[in-house]
Amino acid sequence: MKYLILSDIHGSFPTLQQALSFFHQQQCDYLCILGDILNYGPRNGVPAGLDPKQIAATLNDMADKIIAIRGNCDSEVDQMLLDFPIMADYALVVDEGKRLFLTHGHIYNKAKMPKGKFDAIFTGHTHLWHLVREDGTVYCNTGSITFPKGGNVPTMAIYENGRITMYQLDGTKLQSLTL
Repeated sequence: MKYLILSDIHGSFPTLQQALSFFHQQQCDYLCILGDILNYGPRNGVPAGLDPKQIAATLNDMADKIIAIRGNCDSEVDQMLLDFPIMADYALVVDEGKRLFLTHGHIYNKAKMPKGKFDAIFTGHTHLWHLVREDGTVYCNTGSITFPKGGNVPTMAIYENGRITMYQLDGTKLQSLTL
């Protein structure tokens, strides 16, 4: 399976369109959204192309290809607009025996993880991408496709066949690690 993993859309329809174009171009099987889908959040500015209703409609059309979890800006009202579940704090995906822990990062993160062993842990929330291996586990923060911080560009990741590759929103490859 091939997964496009991204976080922190924050209601920006143009950035979602770019990510979905990459999703289709790369022939991904699933879109994993690590939270903060529709709402731009009180700490952020209003994003270019703010259109949560269009985001909901677009994602609902591909609901059977989405694995999503709740971010700190997602609410029950957001869930009412979406045809796929978003209210869980994490998801565990097992792909060819590799255990992938998906979470937003505001509840579970590198410093505070639930019990268990995972091959890779994917987060968002900080809007700062990184991809590192520590003590046999790969930690991937996909950054944000809408509001990157720290001078970063908008970023997302692909997971396929035990390999995580970070990309800029424009499709430029940044870094890869094999589990």
